[in-house]
Amino acid sequence: MAELELSLAAQHWVNVTLIWVGFGTLAGLLARSLIPGGEPSGAVGTVLIGIVGSVVGPLLLLTFLKPPNFNPISPLGFLAAVGGALVSLFAYRLLVGLVLVEKKEDRGQ
Repeated sequence: MAELELSLAAQHWVNVTLIWVGFGTLAGLLARSLIPGGEPSGAVGTVLIGIVGSVVGPLLLLTFLKPPNFNPISPLGFLAAVGGALVSLFAYRLLVGLVLVEKKEDRGQ
């Protein structure tokens, strides 16, 4: 059986993707533990919220504070990712709450 070999560029992007998914998962889990509650997102939602947070948090940090030599995969980047995941989680809960309120109003409850 032939082995599947990826080019060096493809291997690099697979590694980067896996690092960001792992980083986002940790940020999402920490955000969910800091703001506990029951929402219907489940494990996949936690990972997605964490990945969104790991992009949004460092982006906001770079936009407003402009730290020199900032690496998003660092302790400061992790704190920014958790902050972004908290913001993403809050926005998600706000949107889900609005949708649930609208559904109750449509039913006449």
